[in-house]
Amino acid sequence: MDLKSIIKETLRRRIERTLVITESVEISENLQYHIDNHLSLTNNIFRVYSEKYFELVNEVRALWKDGKIKLNEEDTLMVESDLGIKVKVNNEYIYLDAPFMEETEEVLDEAKHRGKNVKLGKPFRTPGGPKKFAVYVKSPGGNVKKVTFGDPNLRVRNRNKGAAKSFRARHKCDQKKDRTTAGYWSCNVGRYAKQLGLSSKNSW
Repeated sequence: MDLKSIIKETLRRRIERTLVITESVEISENLQYHIDNHLSLTNNIFRVYSEKYFELVNEVRALWKDGKIKLNEEDTLMVESDLGIKVKVNNEYIYLDAPFMEETEEVLDEAKHRGKNVKLGKPFRTPGGPKKFAVYVKSPGGNVKKVTFGDPNLRVRNRNKGAAKSFRARHKCDQKKDRTTAGYWSCNVGRYAKQLGLSSKNSW
């Protein structure tokens, strides 16, 4: 690697630094581990949607709201969302913006759609169209519906920060909270990068 590349990489890492504590404050061992190993919140070492995963998200969110930690753009988007916020629904506690109940920790629920067994909250590719992806969800009334989203003629460019920022602004992703809509899933497609075969799990 030549000198110019080294300087460029050093500047990139400095710009993208995250989880930078700005005040003397007591933090958990798990957060300290992420800081010591230069891991971002979006690269949380814990299983996605596990109790430890949400504990770390909420700890960072609290510090961020108090102005005691600096985050990069991706981590900021995560704590600005409702991810990990716990509410009580029908005598059960659930985490917002996550597809399972805390009590069971089942990542996916099985259901029937037009007589066929399907998985809820698990996006998948749809080679036959009409959209690039689809996902089965439950409506507020309890019915199972298939939500299709994503233009099959366009690439998901969430790895490109400029494209991602433009997409979020155009589609008003900060307002997309309804899991039964295509807009919600389009804005959050990066969270399902592995199962959708995407090259990046960055936030759209």
